Amino acid sequence: MAKTPLPKKLNICFVAKKFPILSRVADHGFLWPIAKGLTQLGHKVTILSSQNPQGKKEFIEGNIRALYLKEATFSSSASFSDLVHAKFVELHSKEPFHILHSLDTSAASLEKLKKQLKFALAFDVEATQIAQVLAIIGMAQENFASIINTGTAVSYKFLRTYLGSDRVLLNSADGMFVTTPQQRIVLERYYLYPDTRIYTVPYGVEMKNLELKAKSEGLMKEVGLPEGTQVVLTITDMTELEEIRHLLVAFQKVTIKKPSTRLIIIGNGPLKKEIEYEMLTLALGSRVIFAGAVSADVISDYISLCDVYVNLSARTSGFEPTMLEAMAQKKVIVGSEVSPIANIVEDGRDGFLIRPADTLALCTLLIDIFEFPLLSREIGESARKKVVNLFDTEKMVNETTGAYFSILERTGWYSKSQTKDLPLF
Repeated sequence: MAKTPLPKKLNICFVAKKFPILSRVADHGFLWPIAKGLTQLGHKVTILSSQNPQGKKEFIEGNIRALYLKEATFSSSASFSDLVHAKFVELHSKEPFHILHSLDTSAASLEKLKKQLKFALAFDVEATQIAQVLAIIGMAQENFASIINTGTAVSYKFLRTYLGSDRVLLNSADGMFVTTPQQRIVLERYYLYPDTRIYTVPYGVEMKNLELKAKSEGLMKEVGLPEGTQVVLTITDMTELEEIRHLLVAFQKVTIKKPSTRLIIIGNGPLKKEIEYEMLTLALGSRVIFAGAVSADVISDYISLCDVYVNLSARTSGFEPTMLEAMAQKKVIVGSEVSPIANIVEDGRDGFLIRPADTLALCTLLIDIFEFPLLSREIGESARKKVVNLFDTEKMVNETTGAYFSILERTGWYSKSQTKDLPLF
């Protein structure tokens, strides 16, 4: 029997608990331009997400349909995973999907149905807990005791997360999407996932929307920044005390030599009181500004306001969108040498990379940045060029499409009934 040819136009389902439409810096906001690009090639995209910031149950644009399942149910007890399961089966029965691409674990339960319903299942690497392992590595210090303790902690976390959940998820995946070479190596070498089923697509930001922004005088007045103040900005979910504590300790030393500098901390979380206590203990009161949780558009204004953007977290295994936006805005960025950003930043050329626990190196670096503005401008220019060249939307869309067809060809889970032209929503 002749093999059914691959469909020319795909019916794709994205699943993500967080998938905002109007934000480029929030979680998974960078995938919206890819979804739009897929539809421009004639494919059809359905997005199953949890909640919409504007309370909308549904959003339709062209051949993209986004359904916000928590907005469409009156049951507060139903889990998002259960809602995804029910809605996917309902939609698939009406118009079969070719591939389900889950950005987190929300679609994991559908693995049991993929052979029966004949669809391919792909996951983003963020659905695994690899980021937790990388975060532990990032907190290591360069001494024997720290190396031993870190090695033990990494081994424990790896075994616990792999045996606890990641092994089942990886076994069910027909393909895994990664954004960095580091992720690919970790999946292949330590999680023993086949290299032929790993697809590298450098998800980033939609560059055409990232025009250079001038500093907002209104925001400067709002946060009380005098003209000429040099600003360090960081964003945190305030769930890890050590990440912020290292930055505060380094910044305390910076203020001794550069008393006009200010540190702005954006975010809110369970450890806010502990972080504020650390700040007061270090006598940084008037030099640290807690901006709280702010909207995505306002975050962009804060980024335009700063001179240096610092993010030393390694708790994401993908590119941090706000870090990329800061680079696109020609800001000097300081990142962790064990985070994904280290895969694209050339230390000292596009930005700076340090070990998160090295407060002395961070302090020295910040002082040098403020004392040599010409060098900072050169680094900012180089950073923007790097981001513009790497995160080309058309290239990302083509690589994603190619990955989908490769997964379908290998699994063969598509039928003749799915090769017809796809109608608009």
